[in-house]
Formats: sequence, structure tokens, C-alpha cells
Amino acid sequence: MNHTYSLQTAVLFLVFNRPDTTEQVFNAIRQAKPPRLYVAADGPRSDRPNEAEQVEKVRRIATSVDWPCEVKILFQKENLGCKLAVVQAIDWFFTHEQQGIVLEDDCLPHSDFFIYCETLLERYSTDERVWAITGDNFQNGRRRGEASYYFSRFNHAWGWASWRRAWSKRDMEMRFWPKWKQSSEWVDWLPDKFERKYWENNFDLMFRNEIDTWDFQWTASVWFNRGLTVTPNVNLIRNIGFGKDATHTLISKSNSDSNFMATEALGPIVYSTNVLSDVEADRYVFNTHFEGFKFRFPFSLYYLPRRLFAQGFRFLKRVLSTPTSARAE
Repeated sequence: MNHTYSLQTAVLFLVFNRPDTTEQVFNAIRQAKPPRLYVAADGPRSDRPNEAEQVEKVRRIATSVDWPCEVKILFQKENLGCKLAVVQAIDWFFTHEQQGIVLEDDCLPHSDFFIYCETLLERYSTDERVWAITGDNFQNGRRRGEASYYFSRFNHAWGWASWRRAWSKRDMEMRFWPKWKQSSEWVDWLPDKFERKYWENNFDLMFRNEIDTWDFQWTASVWFNRGLTVTPNVNLIRNIGFGKDATHTLISKSNSDSNFMATEALGPIVYSTNVLSDVEADRYVFNTHFEGFKFRFPFSLYYLPRRLFAQGFRFLKRVLSTPTSARAE
């Protein structure tokens, strides 16, 4: 692609407490030179010594703009947590922008990512079937179709873009879930019973607010509206956040695979001639990236004890967190 391209799309940069990864991602944003940069940061946790200092350092890095750019900031004084802080930041972003690119402080983009997002934000701006654009590709070299991208059910959020028209329809409390879970529409959306069970387990956890996150709820909202996600035929985002300082990605896959999440150039964009999910590509992602193969025979026999232990632990945790008076009722 032409790297003298002048980006016109705004970027939301979500940061927190990791100066090293923040600086790497900020340098990639600096190369793209967006005309408007929104920087949002959660507040430090009161029980973490020295975190306030790290948070302040990150904020300085993320706002050290040295190109013509309008900078807007949303810095929380108190710690809101992963779900509330991120949702408020994206709400704020799409209050000001009709469409835009979202990057977290551990999602390092290839330079082609920005042009890819901007081009396809424009192409599908009014197409209600398309809800998001991801920079992530988990096909391990498998190409899906002749276009530069394909359509998927999975709206991976390690570097993505969307529109106000889509984000405004999200329901982070998943009020639709209990009824939808019992409907024929849910079965139609996920015909594979193993995959359906996997997502039911996860969506149940989100509905009960047992995990402080936001992306599963966003996925559920996209799916409830039968939305599709533009997915590149090469990987454009490398997650550099695996490790002990991460909130959710604590184990580094790169320890065993130095090419994990490697990025490469997309090249000139070739448009898709249809807007349909690639069933084979999605099946591959579920079986590999989401480790869905563990639910299938004969692997299911090996992993069954682990799943039962995890379910028992979550049940016990719920019981212990319920007030005694409520349990007595």
C-alpha cells in the first residue's frame, strides 16, 4: 500500500498502566498521523502500589502528539474496571464521531491496518449487515476467497473499527439474552451444538456480570442483530500484551510460537463481491483460536474433568458471594 496516504479517520486509543506497550502502539499511531486522536484511560487501582505513577506515565506517552492533530482526553480519576471504563470511552468516542478506529495499548497494528479500516469504513458505512471491521486474522496462512478480506461472525477486538450506527445498538447488560438463548433464531445463528454450548457458557457469565469485561457483550449484541465483521486475509494486529501485567491475556502464546500474531502487508485492497459469512473460516477459528476442538470427541473426554472443575468453582464462587439472607429465602 501507499504509505504516504493521508489518514482522515479518527482513532480512539485506550490505555491504562503499561508504558512499554503503550509507547509501541503510540508510535504506530504517530506513523499514521490521524487528524483526531481520542485518548481514554481508566484510573489507578487503590490497592496497587505505584500504579498511579505508571498510569500517569502512560498518559504522558499517549498524548505526546507531534503532528497536526486534535487531541481529546477522557482520564478517569477513579478505577472503573475493564467493562465500565472501556464502554464509557467508546460511547464518548462515537458521540463525537460517526465512524472510527479503536486501538488498545497492547494491540500493535501493521501500517496497512489504518488504510484498510478507513477504506472499508467508507465502503460499508450504510450497509446495516456489517457491524465491525477487525484487524485480526486467525487463519494461520489460509486464504479465504480472492478479496483482501472476508466476512465473519467473529468481531475480534484486538484492533478494530466501527460506526456509531452499530455501536449505538449494543446492550452491555445483554437484556435480550435469556429470551434469545431459548429461541430458534439462536440455533439458526449457531447450528453447531458444541459451539452454541461454548458461547452459552460465556454469555451466561457475562449476563450475570461475573467477569469484568466488555467484548463478549459487544459480540452478543452484534450477533443478536445478525451483524457481520470484515476480516482481513492477512493478520494486521499483533497482541503484545501477553504477560504478568495483562488483565486478561496472562499467558504468552509467543513463548512456544515466535510467529504468533505476526503481521504482514495487505497490499492493494480488492473488494469482496458479496456480504456473507465464511462458514469454513468461522469453523476453523472456533476450533483453533477458541479451542472448540476440546468439546468434540475424543478430545472432550480428556478435557471433561477440567471443565467440570471450572464449572464447580464458578458455582461455589456464586454461592459464597450471595448474602446469607438471600440464600435463606
